[in-house]
Amino acid sequence: MLKPGTTAPDFALALDDGSVFRLSEQRGRPVVLFFFPKAFTFG
Repeated sequence: MLKPGTTAPDFALALDDGSVFRLSEQRGRPVVLFFFPKAFTFG
């Protein structure tokens, strides 16, 4: 569990267009992540 003020660990996510989002490339910018379940799945 991260504590408030702790730097988030770096990660990479595949985007719909085939490119890769890397948190480390966004340092100094606000980032909002929204996770949702895949279509027609429970959660």
